[in-house]
Amino acid sequence: MDPPPKIAVRAMESADVPAIAEVMNQPRAIWGTLQTPYMPVELRQTMFDATDPNRRALVAEVEGRVVGSAGLQREAPHRRGHVASLGMAVHDAFARRGVGSALMAAVVELAERWWNIKRLELHVYADNLPAIALYERFGFEREGLMRAYAWRDGEYVDSLAMARLRL
Repeated sequence: MDPPPKIAVRAMESADVPAIAEVMNQPRAIWGTLQTPYMPVELRQTMFDATDPNRRALVAEVEGRVVGSAGLQREAPHRRGHVASLGMAVHDAFARRGVGSALMAAVVELAERWWNIKRLELHVYADNLPAIALYERFGFEREGLMRAYAWRDGEYVDSLAMARLRL
């Protein structure tokens, strides 16, 4: 097995959108997210251009190539202002090589050390065991099973609600 690559995590820029489209068009990335296949780059660009001060998008690079992304979304202020949710995807060719861990470390740091987030939450398909293991390594706990949560590849699939609480 190849040694783990050197991974750099940074803010996503407009020029990264085509690379993110490539990541999100990978079979395993589509399988593990709520994204759908065949989304054009232009639509992803429109989504990126919709600025929201409560959202941050990060990318992971290996040797200058974008190979993963993570998004952090803070809830609207008031009663859930202490909460943020996240989503992430890694290029199939770089799965299980540390990219997800690098992205997760950056998201947790941003949420807890800079945004003062107490509760970080996510949903993960119940059959995505590698992702569940990653989240549990970062202190996320299973909070519940959501049956028939989403339609994926011709069938309904369950999702786990998971969260990490900063004490």
